[in-house]
Amino acid sequence: MDQNEHNKTILVVDDAPTNIQVVNSILKDIYKIRVATNGAKALELVKVVPYPDLILLDVLMPDMDGYEVCTRLKADPGTRDIPVIFLTAQTEITDETRGFDVGAVDYIHKPFSPAVVKARVLTHLVLREKTKLIEQKNRENEALLLNILPREIANRLKGGENEIADNFADVTVLFGDIVGFTDLSSTISAAEIVEMLNGLFSRFDQVANELGVEKIKTIGDCYMAVCGLPTPCSAHADRMARMALRMVEATRECGKETGLNLQMRIGLNSGPVVAGVIGTSKFIYDLWGDTVNLASRMESNGVPGQIQVTWSVYDRLKDSFAFDSRGVIQVKGKGEIKTWLLQGER
Repeated sequence: MDQNEHNKTILVVDDAPTNIQVVNSILKDIYKIRVATNGAKALELVKVVPYPDLILLDVLMPDMDGYEVCTRLKADPGTRDIPVIFLTAQTEITDETRGFDVGAVDYIHKPFSPAVVKARVLTHLVLREKTKLIEQKNRENEALLLNILPREIANRLKGGENEIADNFADVTVLFGDIVGFTDLSSTISAAEIVEMLNGLFSRFDQVANELGVEKIKTIGDCYMAVCGLPTPCSAHADRMARMALRMVEATRECGKETGLNLQMRIGLNSGPVVAGVIGTSKFIYDLWGDTVNLASRMESNGVPGQIQVTWSVYDRLKDSFAFDSRGVIQVKGKGEIKTWLLQGER
């Protein structure tokens, strides 16, 4: 006998002691048996840890019949997934149909056949285990999907949309890059590089989750995020400014912990973008447009350890955040652009 079966608990519910004795004699050497002699007691015992893996439930009982017990079990999130097999002497189709309607998975007719009882119980225990495995895999797949796509976008894909492309009139885009990463990577091992990046970017991810910022992707040592999509948010610039400030602080802390001289160069820009999903087997949710390009230029032409922003960000936040004017810089493809360095909240 599979050792796993001995760990299963069966709750037998019947008001007739003879029936309980018969079922117990059939199953006691295979499963742990728990007994209730009425519906009310069954609803108490089903909540005793460990919960039963399956319930054998008599239909005709005084005060509370099996249909009502089953209905209550299926209405409770804690017990609704426990399979219920009805024990009954009734053989009418209407009776069985009613049982399935209230959530039972099967019927065992009286008088009991030991072979039938064992077979039905084993079948539904196996089915439950397989269902649990499928549900676990679905949860794992869901978690993996949400690691690369926003929940709203993932739901749209699962809902059957084949092409997702949206225009957003106003968002704030962030690019962050580790200063001198190429030189740094030549002085430490590959394992140390991965460990450092994983630790640092995990901190960024946590901050993003707290502030309602959407991480788009990492490319090497570059971190890209956006706020204001896929769910529009009027405070997107404010949230992203806070994100950038906390990224600078997290980088400083990570540098102290690892003994490395770490600095982030961060760029912010606000404006319209196009966002959509690329790929059919390996999905990526990405952004396009002049707003994205200029945010990237703010980072690449920025100052080590500083957060450089465009007029569109400065104008939104100048009353609530402190800035230093950097003046005019030369930006590839844009010419001369006036920029500011975000220093903190006022």
